Amino acid sequence: MRRALAVTVALAVVLAAGVLARAEGLDAERAEAVAELRALADQRQDAAQRTDHLAVSVERAEQDSADRASVLAARPAFLTEIAALSTALSGATGMVDTSAHRAAALSAQQTVLAEKENPDTVAAATATVHALAEKIGTQVASWQAAQSSGPGGPAWSSSGPSGYARVRAALDLVGGGGVGLYESSSCAGGNAPACANSNGYIKYRADIVNWSSGRLNWAMAHELAHIYQFRVWGALTSSSAYGSLFGGDPEFLANCMAVVRGYAGSVGCNGDQQAWASGIWVGAVR
Repeated sequence: MRRALAVTVALAVVLAAGVLARAEGLDAERAEAVAELRALADQRQDAAQRTDHLAVSVERAEQDSADRASVLAARPAFLTEIAALSTALSGATGMVDTSAHRAAALSAQQTVLAEKENPDTVAAATATVHALAEKIGTQVASWQAAQSSGPGGPAWSSSGPSGYARVRAALDLVGGGGVGLYESSSCAGGNAPACANSNGYIKYRADIVNWSSGRLNWAMAHELAHIYQFRVWGALTSSSAYGSLFGGDPEFLANCMAVVRGYAGSVGCNGDQQAWASGIWVGAVR
């Protein structure tokens, strides 16, 4: 009886130990499974985060690409306006000071070159350049209108605005700023390339717009000299020195006056003649 009880107790102890060991094993397996589940969850979360990051990156790249495409699509219109402005600037030569317009256009161009994302910036620069071209056109038209009326009608006909501008620039260069200038074929019946009027303006024949700069400058200095002669005409024609030095020839005197201004023609004059001629430029007849 005692032996049977002892066996039973021993068996119970063994069974209890086995149950305990099994429970500990199950706990270990459970902990391992939980750890593996957590690892899987973490991996899933990391994968989800990477997916989200990639999605955002792709979306951002697509947006950047779309923005750049929009900017590139807007640039041809800007280039068209730049070409129109370049034409306007060339046409304004000798008539309008375009330095400020050129600076504004350069600034707009730099803005467009730097812009990568916003097509509105390119559109604004395009509008600016278009406005510059229109402004130059208006200013040129105003300049032409101011020059368009003279004693014989328009300031030019066959020489055109560019030819007129060249002769005007030569006259201004030799000191004739503010002196009226008009194209005409009436100088000596068309035989003289230019002539001065006693009313204070100069006329030129259309073909002189193709003369060299040196010859054209001399011609304008010569005609301007006549304008100054007219201002002292009475005293000039009464001067004995004028008769002795120049033979009473206003053309010879005009040549010497041009030499004094630094624009020598084909006819020279000596030091005494130049000294006397210089007085006419300041209204002095000796």
